[in-house]
Amino acid sequence: MKEGLLLVLFLIALTSLCDTINQLFLKSTIDSLNFTPTFNIVKIFKFIFQLLITPRLWLGFVFSLISLCIWLVVLSKADLNFAFSADSMHYIFIALASRFVLKEKMGFNRWLGTGLIVVGIIFVSLS
Repeated sequence: MKEGLLLVLFLIALTSLCDTINQLFLKSTIDSLNFTPTFNIVKIFKFIFQLLITPRLWLGFVFSLISLCIWLVVLSKADLNFAFSADSMHYIFIALASRFVLKEKMGFNRWLGTGLIVVGIIFVSLS
């Protein structure tokens, strides 16, 4: 396998990992605030204020920014079609993080779908 391809795949995996960490921070932030959708404008502003003072939200944004910077490097080194297809790794990372970090239940069909994504990434990487 070419050295350049390995570097691009590593960077895409790093981007996906940063995206996953971002999503974990966002999920834990929203869960900690016990958000209930409402049309009460005072409650909406209070909720927005609570969000803005939560450090985990800002940590999520930091990982999102890191991911964006890495993604720009990926785009400078690879075709968009390839990079975007390989970026499906974040589905795998999210599934694993949901199961093992957030303790969410994953049925057979979700694991099967995640496995098919892995197969698809392999085919894209070999093309």
